Amino acid sequence: MQLKQHTLASLLKAAACAILAFGLVAQVQAQEKKTDPTGTWTWTTPGRNGGPDRKSTLKLKLEGDKLKGKLSSPRQGQVTETEITEGKVKGEEISFTVTREFNGNKFTQKYTGKLSADTIKGKIEFERNGETQSRDWTAKREVEKK
Repeated sequence: MQLKQHTLASLLKAAACAILAFGLVAQVQAQEKKTDPTGTWTWTTPGRNGGPDRKSTLKLKLEGDKLKGKLSSPRQGQVTETEITEGKVKGEEISFTVTREFNGNKFTQKYTGKLSADTIKGKIEFERNGETQSRDWTAKREVEKK
């Protein structure tokens, strides 16, 4: 009788461990999916001198631990597309750099942000008039059209 109870207790312990292990694996997979920035992100910035708002579109793709993509934004009536560089993802934190050229001058912006579901909130750092400045940015992931 005691052997049956011991066997039943062992089976229950093994089943409980298996359930916990599967739960942990599912949680890790959900966390990895949650922090995947792959997709199309958009945000608007106020136009200069009271002009119309400018919409930027960022297309990101996570390849291993590297973040790749392109940023499209309006510039003097045209939309320019620029490849991002130095793209990284670490947990919920993302970062990348965008360098553009205008009239023979290069302008670099460093983007950092925290990914939370379908929102990225962070800072854009850039140099203007010899000093480093920053501004906030919040991007929303566009829903994929099926």
